[in-house]
Amino acid sequence: MANFTIADIKALREQLGTGMVDTKKALEEADGDVEKAVEVLRLKGAKGNAKRADRSTSEGLVTAREQNGKVTIIELACETDFVAKNDRFIALADKVVDAAAAAEADSVEAALAAPAGNGTVEELISGEAAIIGEKVELRRARTLTGDAHEVYLHRTSKDLPPQIGVVVAYTGDDAETARSIAQHISFANPSYLSRDDVPEDAVEKEREIVTEISRNEGKPDAALPKIVEGRVNAYLKQVALLDQDYAKDNKQSVAKVAKDAGIELTDFVRFKVGA
Repeated sequence: MANFTIADIKALREQLGTGMVDTKKALEEADGDVEKAVEVLRLKGAKGNAKRADRSTSEGLVTAREQNGKVTIIELACETDFVAKNDRFIALADKVVDAAAAAEADSVEAALAAPAGNGTVEELISGEAAIIGEKVELRRARTLTGDAHEVYLHRTSKDLPPQIGVVVAYTGDDAETARSIAQHISFANPSYLSRDDVPEDAVEKEREIVTEISRNEGKPDAALPKIVEGRVNAYLKQVALLDQDYAKDNKQSVAKVAKDAGIELTDFVRFKVGA
């Protein structure tokens, strides 16, 4: 009979984030030796990585790292919230963001190719996924430059690691306002910094849609141009950060709040797990 207890199974499962059955079988095969059990799980998991390739990863976390005046933010995804809050998964995310920041990776491809330990980030993730027993993938990575940065990581549940991450790049000295704007971004989810950044084809598509909607509502043809432009403007206020109504005071735009604080927003990024 293998030399381990239910408590040993629970401890190893919590350490690795592995399933109950797989953990018990690994300990049985290793005759209760925890280190050997980890190797058993790694070997078994490596064979299972390919089988998990088509599984969905709707859980995970967002984390960021500042280095050499730049900030790198990543989204590391997994299959279940049990793994997302596991210490081993969180430690993996820390290693991945450290490696991505050192490489100043501005894409998933660059981050996966970044050196990590004796291999690459891609190899690191594959090896840890083999132990964890779930599909784990680096879904997004971005590095922002700028004179100054504010990072805001938001927990949508107190039991889980941050699920929303925002980085704001700006010039000026008011870090408190910059952080408040980062919090606004986490809530308001803008797509672009300013309306000038919205692609023209996206604006034209929106114009076509609201024109059709306005006609279907029976609006008179003579009034259509003004109605359509008003609705297009409302769309731009929704998707462009600087045009949005400030979450803490909807009588002011984000642009005015930033100007009054003496800061200029130069870039931002928002990641949300699974979005």
